[in-house]
Amino acid sequence: MDTISMEALDFRYLLIEHYKKIGLDENDLAVVLMIDHLLEQKNKFITADLLGLRMALSTEAIDKILVRLINRGLLEYETTNKNMKTSLKPLRKKLYKEFQLALAKEQELNSSVTRNASLKNIYEVFEKELSRTLSPLEFSIINEWLNFGYSDEMIINALKEAVSKNKKSLRSIDKILLQWQTRDDMEKEGYSAVSEKWNKDIEQTIKIAKTKWIDDDDK
Repeated sequence: MDTISMEALDFRYLLIEHYKKIGLDENDLAVVLMIDHLLEQKNKFITADLLGLRMALSTEAIDKILVRLINRGLLEYETTNKNMKTSLKPLRKKLYKEFQLALAKEQELNSSVTRNASLKNIYEVFEKELSRTLSPLEFSIINEWLNFGYSDEMIINALKEAVSKNKKSLRSIDKILLQWQTRDDMEKEGYSAVSEKWNKDIEQTIKIAKTKWIDDDDK
C-alpha cells in the first residue's frame, strides 16, 4: 500500500467523512471545525468564550464539548514558552488512522474482487477445455495455485499445454507449472526451492481431501 502522509490529507474532509465513526456528534463537529478555522486565523488559544462569539451554541454547551474532547484525547492544550496553545493534533492522528484502516479495507476488498474474477475466469476455461465440470478438490487445487503465486495466464497456458498432449488431469497441469517455475527460477537465480515446498503442499491438500486426483493420466 502506498504511504500517504498525514500532512497531504485534507483534515476537514477526513473529519466530515469519519466524525460519526469516532464518536462525535454534529455539535462536536461544529466546534472542531470552528476551532480549526480560528487556528488558521492565527488564534493560538481557543476558549469556550471565543467560540461562543462565533457560534449559536451557548458558552456552557461549548465548554462541555471542549472538556469531552480533551477527555477523549482528541484535543489538547500545549504550553510553549509559557504560552498556552490549542492543538487538534490528537484528532488529526485519530482521523489519519481511520483513513489508513478504510484504505486498507478498500484495497483488501478490491483484491478479493480481483481474485474472485481470476478464479471465475480460470474455472470457465478449465471446464470448457476439459469438457466437464470440476470437482471440489480440483477447485481447491486451482485456488492453491493462485495462492502459490501462479498467474491466470500461466495456469491457463499450462492447461492448454497439457490438453495438447492429451493429458487432462490436474496433476499433469501441476507438473507443467512446476517445470516452468523451476526453469524460470533457474534462469533468474541459478537454483529453485519451489519443487520440495510445492510437492509437500499439494500432498497435504490431497491427504485432507482423502481422494485421488481425477484422471491421473501422467503416471
